[in-house]
Amino acid sequence: MRVILSWSSGKDAAWALWVLRDRGVDVSGLLTTLDEATGRVGLHGVPRDVVEAQAEAAGLPLHTVALPWPAPNDVYEAALRPALAAARDAGATHVAFGDLFLADIRAYRERLVAEAGLAPLFPLWHPPGGTAALAQSMLAGGLRATVTCADASVLDASFVGRPYDGAFLSDLPALADPCGERGEFHTVCTGGPMFRRPLAVRVGRAEERGGFVSADVRAA
Repeated sequence: MRVILSWSSGKDAAWALWVLRDRGVDVSGLLTTLDEATGRVGLHGVPRDVVEAQAEAAGLPLHTVALPWPAPNDVYEAALRPALAAARDAGATHVAFGDLFLADIRAYRERLVAEAGLAPLFPLWHPPGGTAALAQSMLAGGLRATVTCADASVLDASFVGRPYDGAFLSDLPALADPCGERGEFHTVCTGGPMFRRPLAVRVGRAEERGGFVSADVRAA
């Protein structure tokens, strides 16, 4: 088994990397998509230089795919297919994802990677004790992350720019998933056992745009 990991720059992808390595799985690289206009990761808003720093800290090559944002599925798939084929031709057998419980998203990913002749892996799927227990395990395991974006219909601007920690989890509304699996919030991972060294980032003032509260992320 040789795995390439779908990399969002956030905590779940980072923790998936740690779990795979802890199981002795050979992770050969990170695959991420970037907004071709801004060079940032989708809703996370994390710029390329920070993602590159994450890959360097993880000791892995980074493979990027440029996309318009937002990208309809057909455009996304057309852009991703060559990257998946290249990973397969370089020896990858599986693509891993940090998804937790959304069955429709999992089915979509399974179809996409199967079409490329690869197999999917979901190392965090249905975590024991649910996502609340997973969140606590992440923090206890040393993961460090900062919230970069939130769904304005669920969380207000005060949640953005905060560290993902016990206080953040305690302040979440009851209906918000502790890992933000339904898109309640997104993060940038800055430290943990998956990295050889922590990263320093600056998160600017949060502003609401298009139904989301986002903050500018920069390398510190």
